[in-house]
Amino acid sequence: MSYFYLALAIAAEVAGTSLLKATEEFTRLVPTTFLVIFYLLSFWLMTLALRDLPLGVVYAVWSGLGICLVAVIGAVIYKEIPDLGSIIGMALIISGVVVMHLFSKTIQN
Repeated sequence: MSYFYLALAIAAEVAGTSLLKATEEFTRLVPTTFLVIFYLLSFWLMTLALRDLPLGVVYAVWSGLGICLVAVIGAVIYKEIPDLGSIIGMALIISGVVVMHLFSKTIQN
């Protein structure tokens, strides 16, 4: 169940971060309100994931996958296409998450 909470936390964080441009520097009430709601929801869901998973692992997965997903949303919605260096960096982030899950003993409960 912890991974389910973590997945929802990542989705909420990505939704909130994706709204940053729409807030127009926090001058638009509706997107700013939803951004705050999504961030609060994300942090609450992360606390639920922390019941069974180590903090370092939760944060690494949350932030790493969040970065990659926000980059994809930026490319699709805002036409901000990542260059080769960005793609390589995101591939390394994903590789790091995979290595943690395959080889880290701290993830095993």
